[in-house]
Amino acid sequence: MTPGATILLPALLIGAVATAAVAQPPAPPPELPTPVFGEVVEVRVINLEVVVTDRDGLPVTGLAAGDFRLLVDGEEVPVRYFTEVRGGQAIESPAAEPGADVAAVPDIVPGSPVGTSYLVFVDDFFSIARDRDRVLRSLSAELSRLGPEDRMAIVAFDGIELEMISTWSSSVSELERAFQKAVKRPAHGLRRESERRSFLSGSRRMGQTGIGGMPNLPGNRLEMDERFYAELLEDQVKSTVSAAAAALRGFANPPGRKVMLMLSGGWPYDIPEYVTRQFGRAITEPQIESGDRLFAPVVETANRLGYTLYAVDVPGLATDDVIDASEFGRTVVNEQFANFIRENNIQYGLEFVSQQTGGRAFVNAGRTAVLENAEADTRSYYWLGFVPAWQGDDRSHRVEAEVRREGLRVRNRSGYLDSSRSREVSMAVESALMFGGGPNLRPLAALKVSTPTKSSVGNMRVNVELAVPVAELTMLPVGRQRVADLELRVAAIDERGGRNEIPVLPVRLAVESDPAPGQLAYYRTTLELRRIRNRVAVALYDPAAGTIWSTTVEVEP
Repeated sequence: MTPGATILLPALLIGAVATAAVAQPPAPPPELPTPVFGEVVEVRVINLEVVVTDRDGLPVTGLAAGDFRLLVDGEEVPVRYFTEVRGGQAIESPAAEPGADVAAVPDIVPGSPVGTSYLVFVDDFFSIARDRDRVLRSLSAELSRLGPEDRMAIVAFDGIELEMISTWSSSVSELERAFQKAVKRPAHGLRRESERRSFLSGSRRMGQTGIGGMPNLPGNRLEMDERFYAELLEDQVKSTVSAAAAALRGFANPPGRKVMLMLSGGWPYDIPEYVTRQFGRAITEPQIESGDRLFAPVVETANRLGYTLYAVDVPGLATDDVIDASEFGRTVVNEQFANFIRENNIQYGLEFVSQQTGGRAFVNAGRTAVLENAEADTRSYYWLGFVPAWQGDDRSHRVEAEVRREGLRVRNRSGYLDSSRSREVSMAVESALMFGGGPNLRPLAALKVSTPTKSSVGNMRVNVELAVPVAELTMLPVGRQRVADLELRVAAIDERGGRNEIPVLPVRLAVESDPAPGQLAYYRTTLELRRIRNRVAVALYDPAAGTIWSTTVEVEP
């Protein structure tokens, strides 16, 4: 178990059958506002945005569907949809070969402009305000680059909540105001720096980190304080990556080309290497997620929904460290080498995320010309669509696009995830945790939370009571009873970025007769959380109807 938020769900409570208690129908709730986040879509067709360039890096135009080969897990699949976009305009495709079953990409009219939907994700949890604001102001200054068919939305994540700063808008003045609002938000990067300073200071005093990033005592396991900091950092990066994935799902279906400008305050790709600052040291810590596993949620979500990610290195190039090198008898060269390891680690993570979705990373000087660079990269490309044989087995599939001509380079997303319904539901619960709600989620009747009590050092325990709208569930006859087999999911995230793995717990609800309108059943359980501020999302999934009932609550000691 990681040092983040944990949930204790006693077997006695979970194993019990929830009994229906007849209650008077509550007063009708007020009309819910129209969801501000986009709708969740069922993806049946995978569209690839394929960029083709020559040896000099210049875009290659005029190719036809027959010039491409699509390979899924090494096996060729037919191209079902094909459209070239050149300079932001859909081009009339050359006639398909006789017998070829290729159509234009739906909703794209040849000769018409194709807009780009830019979703800006602002990481306020890792970013320092000074660095973040520089990038935000440069983006605001570039808004004149948006064409009449383009649009932009802005969301920001503070470690617990994902806030929509602006829904989709094409108005430069509205978006300028939204960026001004984003600049005024608190940034928590100095806290992350304080955590890093505290760790580095302690490890140096203990002599665990040697000169030039080499260990004093060789080993393939992290020391105790290294592991604690690595686990903390893992939780924090996972929470922020999950928030970016939740933002994608919340804005799932805008028109045109879909792009996320993902402003990162500094997420390491290899956490053990980042913590030890020892390049090439073989560390065996299988319980600490790093690399592609750490970034999988946002990569898989982007590839499934057709988003291209352009990751932005908000801090840029750091040239200083947190402790004076001379204090510990180190040379400036050694400290610069340790900084190089850190910078390389973070930038490699941004490049990995971008490349896996067909995009590019904007680092160092590129962070102040984000919209200019993204626009140049998304105006000319080929849209290729194919229909996978969906199995819902949570398997990842590799996708490759090839051009049947010599000397050309191709860039596109690397694959897609054939996610199961259970995984999709858990992802929807994570979205509710970040948003405080979400599209296509129905509100639970009530959720009562007791006053927290101390359970152990640093932890607290709360009792929760969930009111379930029995009459709106799918009740099936089993003997003389009406039974609903449900799935309970509970997710939590605390103010330090700690989060839990979402359990999937079976709940059987049984009544003796058809429930009356407004009848409620009550389900009780206990949660154990870190003794700091937490956001908790509780969701009940009705598989028979495909309905998710969810609510969120803030819990403070």
